[in-house]
Amino acid sequence: MNDPAMLTVLGLVLTFVLVLLHVPIGVAMGIAGVGGFALIAGWSPALAMMASEAASTFSSLDLLTIPFFVLMGAFANVAGLSEDLYRLAYALIGHKRGGLAMATVGGCAGFGAVCGSSVATAATFGKASLPSMLSRGYDPGFAAGTVASGGTLGILIPPSSVMVIYAVLAQELIVTMYVAALLPALIAIVLYFTAIYFYTHWRPLHAPIGTKATAAERWRAAGQGWQVILLACAVVGGMAFGVFTATEAAAVGAALAFLFAYFRRKLSMAGLRQVMTSTASTSAMIYVLIIGASLFGYFAAVTQAPQALIEAVQASGAPVWLALCIIVVLFIIAGAFFDEMAAMVVTLPFVLPLVMSWGFDPVWWGVVNVVIIEIGMLCPPLGMNVFVVHGVAKSIPLSAIYRGVTPYLLANGIRLAILMAFPIISLWLPAALK
Repeated sequence: MNDPAMLTVLGLVLTFVLVLLHVPIGVAMGIAGVGGFALIAGWSPALAMMASEAASTFSSLDLLTIPFFVLMGAFANVAGLSEDLYRLAYALIGHKRGGLAMATVGGCAGFGAVCGSSVATAATFGKASLPSMLSRGYDPGFAAGTVASGGTLGILIPPSSVMVIYAVLAQELIVTMYVAALLPALIAIVLYFTAIYFYTHWRPLHAPIGTKATAAERWRAAGQGWQVILLACAVVGGMAFGVFTATEAAAVGAALAFLFAYFRRKLSMAGLRQVMTSTASTSAMIYVLIIGASLFGYFAAVTQAPQALIEAVQASGAPVWLALCIIVVLFIIAGAFFDEMAAMVVTLPFVLPLVMSWGFDPVWWGVVNVVIIEIGMLCPPLGMNVFVVHGVAKSIPLSAIYRGVTPYLLANGIRLAILMAFPIISLWLPAALK
């Protein structure tokens, strides 16, 4: 085919067709990338390119953070750290109106700091906090919506695997991306708490006031919850202040989580095998996704599709703000249909060069990108986190959960507007810690 741009479009179409046929998206992107490159340069260079990209991915020291962080999250889950964190948050603020919802959001944020996965965080707290809210009279839709929304914090708060993938594909430092996400994550928590406060005062029957924990109960909860706080502080603080590289922090976190699980006597040999098997499976899936994205990105670069997109946008005369708004809408749609990693790797080879051509910082865009995908994971018709929580609590209708996430979608919209209007929020801390 003589038109490289059209070849890229056909590659995207082939990718989506394969995904609809239930081919894993990493494999689909790899097939489209290698096949498209073969049509341009021949099969011998295409196969050599595939081998080179696979070798560079498997030998990347930066990507070693992914299996270590996945392992850390698996050990933390086995150790029961999520339940301890929720009990601590409940003991501190559970007696206030909306306190259980706030405790769930706080617990999701803390567990996200040792898990790094939105879906895993939502699934874990669907079991840890949702029954507690329902038993205390919370509206089922609001309770489930709180878990689904709180779960999205898992891909923004370090050690997010999505941030690692973005850093590798965008050729940015992983630590820089993690540090850049800290203030936006704090803003997310504050806005979620604010949304809960106003919603529960508007609909007080949806969130009854709980009983206040005694001082002894608070101390007991603190005695059980200190380990997850130590784990999160060791990993995130160690990276932020330069004590560890991202890979070293991941290894230290995995070792600490293993020790917590071992000394709590929660780790049997069968449990250890399950942890290792799930870690290997998840890590392999992520590596395949990265290799597929790299192959397709190489193919797109050869066809100069990103440059053609930049020239087309410039020729249209559309204002930058309008083009950004269109990108935001497209990303939200992608986040509604794909999981967080797939939504990023499919779009990044085209959108990042365009955003950088406008003079925006790739670190800032990485944070904004993740926030947009978070919003998509709560939006109908296929918001991933909503379906995860529905899978845990099948008695709660999907329509009720979508209504329950509405206050958090409004909070996320405000957060996105703030981050886009003031890029310094994402860029100040990395610059200050250099």
